[in-house]
Amino acid sequence: MRQKFLISKNLKKNELQIFEYAVLGKNLKNVASENLRTDNFSLVCQETYQGAKIVDSISRGNEALVDVLRTHNIFPIRPYACKIADAIRDLYSDSEDATRELFFDDMELLPAFNADNE
Repeated sequence: MRQKFLISKNLKKNELQIFEYAVLGKNLKNVASENLRTDNFSLVCQETYQGAKIVDSISRGNEALVDVLRTHNIFPIRPYACKIADAIRDLYSDSEDATRELFFDDMELLPAFNADNE
């Protein structure tokens, strides 16, 4: 599966939002990731977090932040959750509203498959 996470920090509302998108179309299976367009992704879920809860979990370490980020709606696998947590820590090191976009392709997690196709 190919997924995109849009992470947005809004200081005025004191919240963090994560939007999870995925490529769902079977006709896009053979399209190279770099050739995907924004409209090839479908929104699969959205989660809003209280900024104070995010800041508190950042201060308690990576495990605490990952635990807060994982909900019934959004539950990324550990490698993705850690990268999302890194992006959020980066967002909160800045004193302005900001967004980050992360792209993940599950095929990159399969070293045996990737070695056969090189």
